[in-house]
Amino acid sequence: MAAVPTSGTAILTTPSDAEILVVRDFDAPKHLVYKAWTTPELVSRWWPSRRGEMTVCEMDLRPGGAWRYVMVAHGEHEVAFHGEYREIVPNERIVSTEIYEGMPDGDSPPTLNVITFTELDDGRTRLEMLTQCPSQDVRDAIIGSGMEAGMQDAMDLLEELAIELRGLDG
Repeated sequence: MAAVPTSGTAILTTPSDAEILVVRDFDAPKHLVYKAWTTPELVSRWWPSRRGEMTVCEMDLRPGGAWRYVMVAHGEHEVAFHGEYREIVPNERIVSTEIYEGMPDGDSPPTLNVITFTELDDGRTRLEMLTQCPSQDVRDAIIGSGMEAGMQDAMDLLEELAIELRGLDG
């Protein structure tokens, strides 16, 4: 049966005052969703969603390795994030810090992102991304930034890409 991409199906919840949990199922096996999540050339195709163009995608995918993503949003302003990988379990789990480079105080503590990839019985993948924020104010600022709409678009593109990779994987 042909894979069928979905749209806007990620579910965002707030399990605690300082956490954001995003859960999304993809119609592709987890090794391909993981590959799309961890290969710079592929990340550049989905991460900026349809809201801009990625200009920097640096990934040193190992514990202690750094990452940095930069995009130009709507051709106007630059949006940049960076962090450090804390744990990598290929095809299973990624733990990393994340700092938004545009924070006014310039020295805010990082969030901690825990991303898990779970293969479901039907060859689909469940991605769970738990963001642990330093405070409720930071959590609320992230949610208030419009991140959910951008994340929904990016996840749609990620699924389309993983399905495309499935066609090449066969």
